Amino acid sequence: MSSVFLHAARPQPPVPEPLQDAISIATSLAARLAETANARDQAGGHAAQEREWLRESGLLTLSIPVEFGGQGASWPLVYQVIRILARADSALAHVFGFHHLQLAGLQLYGSAQQQRRLLTLTVDERLFWGNALNPLDKRVTATDSGDGYILDGIKSFSSGSVGSDWLTVSAWHAPTQTALIAALPTRQDGVTVQADWDAFGQRQTDSGNVHFHGVALPRDLVLQAPAQAATPQATVRSQIAQLIMSNLYLGIAEGAFDAARQYTDEQAKAWFASGVARATDDPLVQHRYGQLWLLLRPAQVLADLAAQELEKVFRKGALVTARERGLLAVAVAEAKCLAHKAGLEISSQMFELTGARSTSAQYGYDRYWRNVRVHTLHDPIDYKLRDLGRFALNGTVPEPTAYS
Repeated sequence: MSSVFLHAARPQPPVPEPLQDAISIATSLAARLAETANARDQAGGHAAQEREWLRESGLLTLSIPVEFGGQGASWPLVYQVIRILARADSALAHVFGFHHLQLAGLQLYGSAQQQRRLLTLTVDERLFWGNALNPLDKRVTATDSGDGYILDGIKSFSSGSVGSDWLTVSAWHAPTQTALIAALPTRQDGVTVQADWDAFGQRQTDSGNVHFHGVALPRDLVLQAPAQAATPQATVRSQIAQLIMSNLYLGIAEGAFDAARQYTDEQAKAWFASGVARATDDPLVQHRYGQLWLLLRPAQVLADLAAQELEKVFRKGALVTARERGLLAVAVAEAKCLAHKAGLEISSQMFELTGARSTSAQYGYDRYWRNVRVHTLHDPIDYKLRDLGRFALNGTVPEPTAYS
């Protein structure tokens, strides 16, 4: 899969052995996913075979610390892999990114014993994690029982749940008016995953509903108990999630830019009034590509800077302060807002540069816009801009929430 981003991106710090292999593995896997991305996007449903490719690649252990058998990759490297995959297939990149989000949650919420048990199990059994932690959906309730809790209800927007081995889940605990966070095997009695995701984009993210019917949750799988105060360290999870989305948007933008560039170079015809033989020699086309490039490059730079800041904060563990966490939230909001804009603008404007023939279903270029349009609705960008405005005006950092 030829890409301008393989040779035009700004220099990155050298990646140590053996982690440098992750980039080549991700690049090869992205090329493999790209071969069927259009057809699978049109079909929707569950990409079972492609998820097995992800499992077989070894990339599912990328963010797991070495002490638990993982590869111990830095967050900048994890995000780089997400972006590479998203250029080719943003739905599978989403599933991959959210797998690592759940693993991060284990490290941020879990006790030392829970981390060792669940992360080692993930490596040994090559587990694929899914998400049932939508914080705005409080329909799953936790009722106290002798040795833990009983879960009942439905959790929506459960990305990666179809085909997963384990889930992280949040449940509302009425007596304390707070939520607990826990881990559960997906195939546990009473858990039913409903593959009913029908959005017009991100169609293979397996983001349907998960139903819980009298599910027994043992106390040793509760990562954050009801009424347990969230520490600055625990609230870093939302920033990991937000930066995953930023890199998904960026990967889509890069994929759209690359597809448009290649089409313009190889297939587009110069407009009759341009006075040139090749579309790439048209000064108006060059001007417009320059404008799109200037949408993309600042977004890439800020995403990389935010990833470096996240790495520093994450590695501080329990020593991270509220102010450090807040400054991280500012950096992530900056990256996400620019990635949001770049993804939407490039995936839309590319058609003005490639022309009517490029809208043929055989190319499926519309999937770039559909995917980024659906994904950028995850949480309102206006509240990110508000947070940045507050910081710019008076230095106030965002209040920790599941989205900021």
